[in-house]
Amino acid sequence: MTAKNLLKAVLPPPARRWLRRQPLSLGRALSRLGGQGDIDLLRRTTPAGDGWGGNRGQIVDRYYIEKFLAEHEADVRGHVLDFGDDAYARKFGGAKVTQVDVLHLTADNPQATLVADLSDGGQIPSDTFDCILCTQVLLLVYNLPAAVRTLHRILKPGGVVLVTAPGIQKITRGDMDTCGDYWRFTTLSLRSLFEEVFPQDHVEVKASGNVLAAVAFLHGLSVEDLRQEDLEYQDPDFEVSIALRAVKPQKSGTP
Repeated sequence: MTAKNLLKAVLPPPARRWLRRQPLSLGRALSRLGGQGDIDLLRRTTPAGDGWGGNRGQIVDRYYIEKFLAEHEADVRGHVLDFGDDAYARKFGGAKVTQVDVLHLTADNPQATLVADLSDGGQIPSDTFDCILCTQVLLLVYNLPAAVRTLHRILKPGGVVLVTAPGIQKITRGDMDTCGDYWRFTTLSLRSLFEEVFPQDHVEVKASGNVLAAVAFLHGLSVEDLRQEDLEYQDPDFEVSIALRAVKPQKSGTP
């Protein structure tokens, strides 16, 4: 059964008529990729697009990641720790940032100012950072509880860690073959990890995504292939991207 026939079978006539009136941007995108206008996504065994969709526009999960960081840009200030490079620290912190350190697992990254394994970061000083931007990092760390303990330890009291992690995502092949690609998360698993170290009332978690966004992301389509309402509709059963904000409590007696 094709996707078109499946929709005909399960949707009532008013819903089918409504769908026919909507701009089918996803269908047009698949046509531009070289497929037929009535391409059957449910019968494909390979992605419709190449890579993550970055060659077509903004990658779908980055839409959610950058929206989350923009919502919390007030937290990106002072001494900031970023991973891999300092792009997000500069983009969302701007003049509020006084110093940026970049953490990388190996010494082959010229932008790295700190070389360490997050799960064994004893050389990173405690109570150091006002903000940590930990975006798409935890999936690459096998010992997650140790990594979260490190994040808590190196934050200053009152400091904030902004975390994003994948819920629905294909394997990152380059990382799988080198440092490792270990985890996919749910809001429950990510919250539970951080609440082992941070007080419950200091942890906020949200998920973004829906079945269409998930399918487009897995097929290597981009944000530009979808409508904004396609991305903004939130279905709690399809957690494409998961975001967390955690605050390290002030020390006793500190205002």
